[in-house]
Amino acid sequence: MYTDTERCVRAVRSKDARFDGWFFTAVLTTGIYCRPSCPVVPPKAENMTFYPSAAACQQAGFRACKRCRPDTSPGSPEWNARADTVARAMRLIQDGVVDREGVPGLAGRLGYSARQIERQLLAELGAGPLALARAQRAQTARVLIETTTLPMAEVAFAAGFASIRAFNDTVREVFALAPSELRARSARAGRAADQARTPGVITLRLPFRAPLNPDNLFGHLAATAVPGVEEWRDGAYRRTLALPYGHGTVALSPRPDHIACRLSLTDPRDLTLAISSCRRLLDLDADPVAVDEQLRADPSLTPLVDKAPGRRVPRTVDAAEFAVRAVLGQQVSTAAARTHAARLVRAHGVPVDDPEGGLTHLFPTPEALAGLDPEALALPRGRRTTLTTLVGALADGSLGLGPDSDWDRAREQLSALPGFGPWTVEVIAMRALGDPDAFPPTDLGVRRSARGLGMPSTPAALTARAAAWRPWRAYAVQYLWAAEDHAINHLPV
Repeated sequence: MYTDTERCVRAVRSKDARFDGWFFTAVLTTGIYCRPSCPVVPPKAENMTFYPSAAACQQAGFRACKRCRPDTSPGSPEWNARADTVARAMRLIQDGVVDREGVPGLAGRLGYSARQIERQLLAELGAGPLALARAQRAQTARVLIETTTLPMAEVAFAAGFASIRAFNDTVREVFALAPSELRARSARAGRAADQARTPGVITLRLPFRAPLNPDNLFGHLAATAVPGVEEWRDGAYRRTLALPYGHGTVALSPRPDHIACRLSLTDPRDLTLAISSCRRLLDLDADPVAVDEQLRADPSLTPLVDKAPGRRVPRTVDAAEFAVRAVLGQQVSTAAARTHAARLVRAHGVPVDDPEGGLTHLFPTPEALAGLDPEALALPRGRRTTLTTLVGALADGSLGLGPDSDWDRAREQLSALPGFGPWTVEVIAMRALGDPDAFPPTDLGVRRSARGLGMPSTPAALTARAAAWRPWRAYAVQYLWAAEDHAINHLPV
């Protein structure tokens, strides 16, 4: 979109927050870059130029606006709506892969050479993987500076910088303030008060594009929560997180204009991945206006969308975990699926301490489950085979469900496993892989809702009807489930 100058100028002049994260406005006369909804008086059109990423702005020599803080914009919805190489690369960069494995590690995960990845990212985003990772490190550093009392040296290495000098230079260049000045401004604004009282806890606001309907999002997560791993407590969805350098817990609470996030991490180097995992879990980078506009074209869906616009697809922080849970949930109730998962957690999960609530374990990894005794599972024999085959494929790496996965290839691999029918494959594609067009036409709730709305309800006819909902069929599922009035689609009280 950033190449359509006229459209970008209109968005800036109208201060349209919907376009935050889609593109960035660089002001030639001031040397700063802003989000489209920046509250200051818009500059003249001839003084504006547009970039597809914050990294491209920084690489061109512009610094972040102190008023609108463009580095805190929601992410571009493109990266979660596409499965091409650039989108997969962006999801990996957001997860901090470049910081942990370097550009060769990023390229290796995608099956390309480092030069090919560099070329593709430069062509679409105006910045290579190192520049994109650097911009993300700067944002992580800002979060740690403003929301913790960590010494600056610890902040530097936790954010992924190789040296304190690189950290100081980057922060000054991007924000036009020294790290100590950023912390002083934060202290004056009162943003670090909670952290001063609660060491080790990071409190931040996760932005999203309005509207956001929290009912199905938090209702589903709370209703399907695995005891010991997840819980709904005091108006927040809480869960444990398994992370590269340690583990953590997170509490996520819906607010009118943001999601309140409280993170407790054993190692602050995991902050980048923890934030991106939470954003992915809650589908916060979606563009609900575009989604709802497409779905309103179907007369049967129009009343559902108008009644409660902005539904998101509840996803997951760990694709392998969700795949295991999807198998446990085959042909049983939600309560039974939670019971089966809780047994696995108690037997094979890593114990954790949670002073604030009832979280007791990390969900067991595929490696931990690969050696389990099938006879110990209180499941039908066929489902035992399905589960053990799945965890074996996940543990040995022959099945990949990470952010770098090719969605079509993952579907083929899942379909080849015993006991994996269309429903299981599509539910995993929708919630674990993040495919916004995943659609389970055999789902009983979807079929009942379609029948009640006067739509065809056989899988074949429903699939044909759903062709008009593409590429947002996973969102249509959320509206259909809501129409069926499932208990899991209501915010807990």
